[in-house]
Amino acid sequence: MESKFAHIIVFFLLATSFETLMARKESDGPEVIKLLKESESESWCKGKQFWPELIGVPTKLAKEMIEKENPSINDVQIILNGSPVPADFRCNRVHLIDNILGNVVQIPWVA
Repeated sequence: MESKFAHIIVFFLLATSFETLMARKESDGPEVIKLLKESESESWCKGKQFWPELIGVPTKLAKEMIEKENPSINDVQIILNGSPVPADFRCNRVHLIDNILGNVVQIPWVA
């Protein structure tokens, strides 16, 4: 009985340490989409700033889409989830956070 309990505890600890991989839709969180749109209009950087529709998309395809949608972006950095990101802000750079499977797991943003 104790070994089953230990397995359950380990399962829950592991399950909570991984990020959920799911695409987000506007119907899942309109308040998030609204905040992103508001922040785009207040930014001093030109063009699109966030790409919530790219969550779950293969990273290389997402990079191409970002460069196509905002021509001022010329530095798309692909960063493994959990790795540190540069702290300085530049209007020409986007952080693409991916997992070991090569899919986008966080909303790409100009950073």
